[in-house]
Amino acid sequence: MVIDGTARCDIRQRRWSPPPHPSTCPNEVDFGQGLVVGRSGNGQFVCAGDTTLDPTAVSLAYGTATRIAGFECVSTFDGMTCANTASGHGFFIAIQGYRIF
Repeated sequence: MVIDGTARCDIRQRRWSPPPHPSTCPNEVDFGQGLVVGRSGNGQFVCAGDTTLDPTAVSLAYGTATRIAGFECVSTFDGMTCANTASGHGFFIAIQGYRIF
C-alpha cells in the first residue's frame, strides 16, 4: 500500500520473527507485522493498530512492478521489494526473511 508518503507491506505468513517490541511503539498496537519506508530514512518495521492485508485490494502480480508517488515496488516469486525512488531506501519482505536498506 502506498499512502501518506509511505510504502507499506504487511505479511500474513513468515518464517522469521521481528525484533522485540520497542518502547517507542505503544503496547496497544502491533509491531513487526510488516515493513514500511517513508520519504526519508531506511525502511523500518510497522508499528500500527491496523493492517494492509485487505482481501478486496488489488495485488501486485508476481513479476511486475509499479511506481507511484515516489516509490517503486517490485513483486517476485521471492518476495516484495519497495523503495523510495529518490533516496533508494526501502525494504524487502518475504516468507523466508526480510532486509531493510
